[in-house]
Amino acid sequence: MSRAPRIVLVATSHPGNIGAAARAMKTMGLSELHLVAPAQFPDPQATAMAAGADDILEQACVHADLPAALAGCHWVAGLSARPRALSGPDLDARRAAETLARQGDAAHAALVFGRERTGLTNEELDLCHVRVNIPANPAYGSLNLAAAVQVMAYEWRMASAASSPDPAALDAPDALASAGAVESFHEHLEEVLAEIGFLDRGNPRQLMRRMRRLLHRARPEAEELNILRGILSAVQGGRTRRSGGAADRDV
Repeated sequence: MSRAPRIVLVATSHPGNIGAAARAMKTMGLSELHLVAPAQFPDPQATAMAAGADDILEQACVHADLPAALAGCHWVAGLSARPRALSGPDLDARRAAETLARQGDAAHAALVFGRERTGLTNEELDLCHVRVNIPANPAYGSLNLAAAVQVMAYEWRMASAASSPDPAALDAPDALASAGAVESFHEHLEEVLAEIGFLDRGNPRQLMRRMRRLLHRARPEAEELNILRGILSAVQGGRTRRSGGAADRDV
């Protein structure tokens, strides 16, 4: 069975849903729970709804934002019931679980669940490699948060029990750039594109989102990302030298 994914709950408003999600996780063998800015936690309602999964709540990590919760992850799937423009490749729950299972025992992966009422924002989905949808009744597709966690945990368990890791992915976790490194690169890229006039930050349209999708598809290794960042730094250094040289000539 492949390594269990990290479960990340973003801005959960009701502590009972955190406890119920922990219970859903434990029944399927998942144990790593990360919470992003929960409204109330720890809380007696969470403990009550956990129904014996108290250990998962006790070990849960609380973060101020989603990038912090994804630190160390190399593959991130964001759950969303609604199609979004340029939010990344779309997979249903089963295909996402199969993809996750092929990552191998050492893979660092996360399944991200949004707010009970509004789900994940477009900006949060930008941090995910894929958008995952749980096929439900089109006339009534509303899933409780814990139910969504249960579905994904079950699909992962079944897929990992039936699947062999992709040989190409076996050595990937140590080599692949982490989610944090990729995000730092995007910030650096946006900075440089703005400096050279390619990106208008006042009217960015979809440029950076498209670049993010491209990088998520490529899944670069850490060393490859370092090379790209070196190129960006060289561009910035060249502009600084040219600017300094021009100033010297004017004097």
